[in-house]
Amino acid sequence: MNMNELSGMRLERTPELAVLTLDRPPANTWTVAGLNSLLHVVQTLGAAAYPPPLIITGAGERFFSAGADIKTFPMGSDPGAAGQIGEAFGAAFLGLADYPGLSCAAINGYAMGGGLECALACDFRLVEEHVTLALPEARIGVLPCGGGTQLLPHLVGESWAKRMILLGERVDAATALRIGLADECVPKGTVVAAAVDWLAKAKTQSPNSIRICKRLIQANRRSPVNHNWAQEREAFVELFAHPDTVEGLMSFLEKREPRWGQPR
Repeated sequence: MNMNELSGMRLERTPELAVLTLDRPPANTWTVAGLNSLLHVVQTLGAAAYPPPLIITGAGERFFSAGADIKTFPMGSDPGAAGQIGEAFGAAFLGLADYPGLSCAAINGYAMGGGLECALACDFRLVEEHVTLALPEARIGVLPCGGGTQLLPHLVGESWAKRMILLGERVDAATALRIGLADECVPKGTVVAAAVDWLAKAKTQSPNSIRICKRLIQANRRSPVNHNWAQEREAFVELFAHPDTVEGLMSFLEKREPRWGQPR
């Protein structure tokens, strides 16, 4: 697969930023092909020495993503087909969560089910003031299989996660901001520009430090704290072997902005 063969999405790339627009009318729903395309994008961009910040948004004004295309779901008992769908969701959103650069979901409309799970896998979530977010899978007898039951409690706590998943409660933009599901709420039509400004805050940060710090922060989801403390100390030592650390220290001493990724 190359970047011109993506299914249900389009990628705009500059040296400093990547914007992935989910574009599968009418509701930007996910298919297995689309999930495989997302995984391809994050793996390809993530293989660069300095992966660009990645913004994910939805085409149009109404939907970020309405989640899975239910019409593609197997009817009745078909564990093989269900397994293929579940594996595709898990691989795509785990790949997005592990993207070594920064990622931001610019939520411009409904983010439902797998749409919200895609946003949960990003580092940051910015929402426009009219949006609605939900994980309504239990209403049709299934469950969020792209990390929803695992990532949502880390952001909003067990009680709100249960309200959204077990009770099917929908959350508006103001509530999402209040409970920590969103990082910022902006006017309609401005969320991509806001995401660009948000990610620009990291320009003074070492991309290598970002990569390692992100890995350590997210380790809290999987490992005991005492194990992560040891990993933190080992990573601190590891950083000193990277050119970014030399550049960071020298730029501080020389009272100038750092130039990441450039030979001295």
